[in-house]
Amino acid sequence: MIRDARNCQGESVNNKREMISTAIADDIILSSNARAVLKKRYLRRDERGAVAETPADMFERVASHVSRAESRYGGDANSYRRKFLEIMRGLEFLPNSPTLMNAGLPQGQLSACFVLPVEDSLPGIFDALKSMALIHQCGGGTGFSFSRLRPKNDVVRATGGVASGPVSFMRIFDVATDVIKQGGRRRGANMATLRVDHPDILQFIQAKEKPGFLENFNISVAASDEFMRAAQQGGDIELINPRSGRAAGHLNAKEAMGAIAKCAWAGGDPGMIFIDRINAAHPLPGIIESTNPCGEQPLLPNESCNLGSINLAKLVAKGELDWERLAELVSLSVRFLDDVIDVNCYPMRQIEVASMQSRKIGLGVMGFAEMLILMNISYNSQEALRLAEDIMKFISRAAREASALLGEERGSFPLFEQSKLQSWSAMRNATVTTIAPTGTISIIAGTSSGIEPLFALAFVRHVLEGSRLLEVSPLFEGAALARGIYSSEMKAELAKKGTAADISGVPLDLKELFVTALDIPPEQHVRIQAAFQKYTDNAVSKTVNLPESATVDDVLKVYNLAYELGCKGITVFRYGSRSQVLYLGNGETVPGCKYCG
Repeated sequence: MIRDARNCQGESVNNKREMISTAIADDIILSSNARAVLKKRYLRRDERGAVAETPADMFERVASHVSRAESRYGGDANSYRRKFLEIMRGLEFLPNSPTLMNAGLPQGQLSACFVLPVEDSLPGIFDALKSMALIHQCGGGTGFSFSRLRPKNDVVRATGGVASGPVSFMRIFDVATDVIKQGGRRRGANMATLRVDHPDILQFIQAKEKPGFLENFNISVAASDEFMRAAQQGGDIELINPRSGRAAGHLNAKEAMGAIAKCAWAGGDPGMIFIDRINAAHPLPGIIESTNPCGEQPLLPNESCNLGSINLAKLVAKGELDWERLAELVSLSVRFLDDVIDVNCYPMRQIEVASMQSRKIGLGVMGFAEMLILMNISYNSQEALRLAEDIMKFISRAAREASALLGEERGSFPLFEQSKLQSWSAMRNATVTTIAPTGTISIIAGTSSGIEPLFALAFVRHVLEGSRLLEVSPLFEGAALARGIYSSEMKAELAKKGTAADISGVPLDLKELFVTALDIPPEQHVRIQAAFQKYTDNAVSKTVNLPESATVDDVLKVYNLAYELGCKGITVFRYGSRSQVLYLGNGETVPGCKYCG
């Protein structure tokens, strides 16, 4: 039986009688964009819908609730409440959005990532749909594999009719998502995958070519090693009917890869996940079929996972990374995320059971690009690649050691004896590391997203309910002021172009240091992803940004390089190919922006 949500509220939160203004009164230093996002999505509201807490209250609510798990194991809950509060208030670590939104409140659901099975029957399909609705309602994102569904026009013996196929059923999930706003604060997000050997794979690849179709889905082709080899060397793969397990034709792999690249060039979808590589690296029995919506969290059917990210930009002092503090943060963050598992209110019993069996967590990073700038290292450099690998190797080892200690203190995850982790005497969590996109939590932290480069030095971000926020890099402003080259004219030009690459008066070394996403060669994007993936248990969320002038062949080169370098998946986005969240200035006017033209 699912635990009563009332038991998940934790310590009570003091009600605020006064209305909280847009400029939230607080002693935590936050950007205006961070305050706007917090007020719109995260801060608790009273029964009238008025904001009823400050950011400091929010962090206190989260720390108090999560630290309650410590008392279950004889620990000092109040001591860890203070420690958790310190790293969140200092913006050194933030958990995924559902934890910030729901911890200590009646909703109580704290995980971001879920994968749901879709069985080849009408009841199975609609069971998955119901589960999706419940998860979206409490702030989670869902992934599905539709590979078990029989192909279009296949026989349905129960009715004597024919099947409509996976893509038609995906429409139902898409429409349902469209009318459910997550907890009233987040729009639902889905991932759909289909094995490359499914008979309907070409229809799936082209599914999002029609404008407005499957807008609430990211879609990814689950590509096997056999397919990747055939695509590179030439040849066919066999298509398999999942209902019968029998061959249902052949697919020219090179032509299929070309179709994937063409559709991704046109609109960003589909992405690719290298499904055999994911399963080979997975430490548990069972077959992974899909991931969460952004692709970084492969999960078994009915599993969930909670994520958190360390802000690397906060660890730079005098141009050097504080490795000692990083080790401390990793240890505390692993403990925090493991505690979340115990105080979480899962939306369904089967998800709770599966999640408790593996106790997966996903610790990652944000602020990587900002960290590089503070260390005077260009994102587009060999040194950046070396540092990416060194940092993730360090985090991975420290996270494993922290999980092993928790395993000795609290007991290993139940499936430990069946796992590939027997080189350790104990282990609390089946997986410990994931690189998430950190979209909104990086805004709260005031840093760059995940491991992405700066998208631009000035850009417009489209957020919930049509709001548009102008973001200008304070690091570039500071560097230009220090050189004595900053002016209102330069700021106006920056707001229009988004990059310093073509702005006269900016020295070459600053242009190289402040290189932006579209200035960086696609190969470097992939190599950065691969460097982090080498020491990440789960997967890495990373977009390979392509200029508007990129070709389909450029996309194919990215796919092949990603596979060659050991990535678990790959996503490309050609600027301007469809609606997007981030836009370069290009003269677009933002309300209240005197520099946007």
